[in-house]
Amino acid sequence: MNIQWYPGHMTKTRRQMEQDIRLVDAVCEIVDARIPLASRNPDIDSICGNKPRMMILNRTDMADPAATKKWAAYFRKQGMIVLETDAKNRKGTNQFAPKVRELLKEKLQRYQEKGQAGRTIRVMIVGIPNVGKSTLINQVAGRKSAKAENRPGVTRGKQWVTVERGLELLDTPGILWPKFDDPQVGLHLAVTGAVKDDVVDIEELAICLMELLGKHYPNALETRYKVTVPENATGLELLELCGKKRGMLISGGEVDLERMSRVLLEEFRSCKLGRFTLELPPDREEIVHEEG
Repeated sequence: MNIQWYPGHMTKTRRQMEQDIRLVDAVCEIVDARIPLASRNPDIDSICGNKPRMMILNRTDMADPAATKKWAAYFRKQGMIVLETDAKNRKGTNQFAPKVRELLKEKLQRYQEKGQAGRTIRVMIVGIPNVGKSTLINQVAGRKSAKAENRPGVTRGKQWVTVERGLELLDTPGILWPKFDDPQVGLHLAVTGAVKDDVVDIEELAICLMELLGKHYPNALETRYKVTVPENATGLELLELCGKKRGMLISGGEVDLERMSRVLLEEFRSCKLGRFTLELPPDREEIVHEEG
């Protein structure tokens, strides 16, 4: 399944970020804890240059906890400050400001030595669409300052947000990159909702997801849909099996595949199937699932 989505405004956003990077002291990148590699825009590294970096693993409530710990260790090894959050439920967000000050402790020390202890530090918030940037900023700032919706492509234009005295955030629109070289990346982004549903074939996406779940997590399907997963079943066969069990039939007794596809994606995204991490750090192999 070859998924590509790069709206025209993302090119403009990238150019704006390249200009604005000079205005900030550090960069905070937010990724989806379920897909930390697929949800990292490879262009961010070149845009940010040598700016100090903080990595936020967001949506930890939807990911497998053991896998999240492995990812946190992986990014720390790369010299980043790491914060694990469930921004929607405010878990971990109270540590944001302390982590920023830890990241910039040398600069803050220099300010203090120069008698500029109250000088404002500025952090750019970056990430792909629908990864929770605006929600996190709103929780950190304690008010609704950045527009947040559970769909990609909502935040447009840069926004400065004051978190507390001496700390300002630059909220940026989510950007993807022009081409996903690895089809698996596009699949992971589409499954988690980072790519708009209306630019993908929902049935094909659900078939790919069913294949993945049937191969790695048959128990999750059996528990949720009360079916027995046959060995080596295809994604289409599993989608039909679960749809039939749910009574999603149309004339002629055929399964309403589109309806079952939307149900599967909704239940995966809302953790009704369980908590999944679809990727592990490069030195690991198996994807991880915790029963919901």
